[in-house]
Order: sequence, then structure tokens, then C-alpha cells
Amino acid sequence: MIQVEEPVAVPPRGWALWNLGFRPFYLAASVFAALSVMLWACEYAGWLPGTYAQTPFRHAHEMLFGYTLAVVAGFLFTAVRNWTSLPTPTGGALMAIVLLWIAGRVMMVLPFDVAAAVVNAAFPLAVAVGIGRPIVRARNRRNYFFIILLVALAAAELLVHAAALRWLELPPTFGLQLGLDIVLFIIVVMAGRIVPMFTNNGVPGAGATRNATVETFAHGTILALIAFDALNIEGKAAMALLGVAAIAHAARWLLWRPWRTLRAPLVWVLHLAYLWVPIYLVLRILAIEGSIAPPWAIHALTIGVIGGMTMGMMTRTARGHTGRSLQADRFEVAMYVLVMLAAVVRVFGPLVAGNSYVTTIVIAAMLWTGAFTLYAIRYWPVLTRPRLDGRPG
Repeated sequence: MIQVEEPVAVPPRGWALWNLGFRPFYLAASVFAALSVMLWACEYAGWLPGTYAQTPFRHAHEMLFGYTLAVVAGFLFTAVRNWTSLPTPTGGALMAIVLLWIAGRVMMVLPFDVAAAVVNAAFPLAVAVGIGRPIVRARNRRNYFFIILLVALAAAELLVHAAALRWLELPPTFGLQLGLDIVLFIIVVMAGRIVPMFTNNGVPGAGATRNATVETFAHGTILALIAFDALNIEGKAAMALLGVAAIAHAARWLLWRPWRTLRAPLVWVLHLAYLWVPIYLVLRILAIEGSIAPPWAIHALTIGVIGGMTMGMMTRTARGHTGRSLQADRFEVAMYVLVMLAAVVRVFGPLVAGNSYVTTIVIAAMLWTGAFTLYAIRYWPVLTRPRLDGRPG
């Protein structure tokens, strides 16, 4: 009698880094996020000599137009292929766009300011072309605005460099704030699409809902905030807008039933990250009023919202698009906790620590660096190897 044994599944072998946009950009973004922040914190604390922290806007610029934009690029190259069923850049074309992003990071530490401006502004435009072709071919009008937003990010980038070069009588923070506003709008739109869906799919019976009026206010207030910041409108008018926005986004968050997601880390991390949106808006009111320093609000957005949401999406989409289960393990949970703790320490640490401001910065940087170092190590084999199910991507 012949005994037939079932074949043992062998994970696919090979190099898959250039198969789809999320792969190189998520990996590059995680490595850059870890190294850049720790380098900046060490120089800020006076532990390392160097020039990275000596340009006031460089750290902020690199985390927005370096790290964040890389994650946005990876996400959009992947999502647009799903939305349109048409290809986005892969292979050599994808490699060229990644090299353009790397060139931007290198230029920021070299004395070639004009070249840095050109290269850094060219990157979001290249991404706009990469997603624009399939979106237009598919007549996917619902997502045309992403092309416009990427062009707007290129314009904000040029404003930052023009101000730094003193071609315009503007502070570099002007373009940075507009860039942050645009990224916030992207997050607000995408969160409205995916968080309720992921919640209901991942937590049966969660009952996450959307309300048309709340959605209109949520989107409209952020668009209005972009206009206010572009026109430099502050004072009571800005405070009123921020107050309405905070209420709208808090109501939106509550409609998603976040308290029902505690057993699903891939879901609760998105809810927890979005909670920082109304926190950020309230802190901006307090900053305008003079009760707190502006960096408190800025880091609620950059670490809490952007850091938390990007980490959540980088783990979820990497799992889903490599044929893995949508279940977070202890490593992912550690990443989420570290990022959220970094936000808490950076935003509220100065209030508790008193004169230990530099210490809170270093601790927050260590937590952030730990999270993204863990991601880079854990996801290196995931992002560089073919899908487990053998499908393309």
C-alpha cells in the first residue's frame, strides 16, 4: 500500500521589492523615520556634533516631505491599482521614483539649496503622474482630487525652499503648515472611507456608521483650515473654525464605535490615531490663545495623527498585499504602543516634566525610533519577498 503525503507549502522565494509601490516606500520610510529622528534628537540634546539640527526647518521638513510623503506615495501606488484595475509604477519606473525621493533626502544635507528645492518638488509631481495616468484612464473621478493634492504638496514644498532661500518674505513654517494641512485632509478623507469599513469587517457587530452631515463638516472644516492658514487668518475667527472642526471630528470618531475594537489591534490603532485629530484642533486653539506653545499642537498632528495612522496602514496594507492574515501579532502591537507613547510624551511631557524639556524630546525620539526600527526589521522579509499566495504584487 502506497502512502501519499500532502506537499508541504514552501514560501515563495525571490526578490519582490519593486513589484508594487508600498514595498520600497514603506521600507525606506521606516528606516528613514528611525534614523532621522534619533539623529536629530541626539544633535538637539548636544550629544552629537553635526549640522542636521542646525537648520530650524530641516527636521520638520524631512518628517513631512520625507517620511510622510513616502508613505503616502506607497499607499497611493498600491490603492490606485485596486481602485482602477490598472497598473501603477513598478520595476524600473518605481525604482526611479524611489531614487528621486532618496536624492531629495541627500540634497537636504548638502549645500545645494536650489537643487534640493527642484528635486524635492519633483517627487510629489512624479507620484501625481504615477497615479494620475491610471486614474484618468479609468475615469475614476472620485479620486481626481489626489492628483490635485499632490501638486499642492509640490507647491508647498517650493514655498518652504523659497522662504529658506529668502526669495519670498515668508517664514519656512508657512509652507510647512500648508503641507501639514494637506496631509491632514488626505488622512481625513481616507479615514472616512476605510476606518468604518475595517471596523465592521474586523469586529463583527461593531456597528461603525457614517453621518452625511458630520462627514460634510469634517471635510469642510479641514478645507477651510487650509484656506485660513494660506491667508494667515488667526485670532477669534480661526479659534471658532478650529472649535467647530474639533466637534465634527470628535463626533465622527464616536460614530465609528472605537470602544468595540479593543480586541482588534489592526483596527484600534486607526481609531486611536484619529482621536489625535480633535486633540490637535483643540491644542491649536490653546496655542492661538497663548496658553500653550505651538509645538504641542504640531506634534499631536505629526506624531499622534500622522505617525499613528501611517504605522497602522503600513502594517495592515503590507499584511494584506503580501497574502498574510489581517491579525496583528505582539510585534505590531508593540509598534502601535511605542508610537502612541511617543505622541503622549512629546505633546504632554513638557507639562509634567517642567524644566526637563530636552529629556522629553529624547524619550519621545527613542520611543518613535524603537517603533520604526522594529517595523523595518520585522517587515524587511515581508516587503522584499513575493506574496505568500503567489499572486502578483
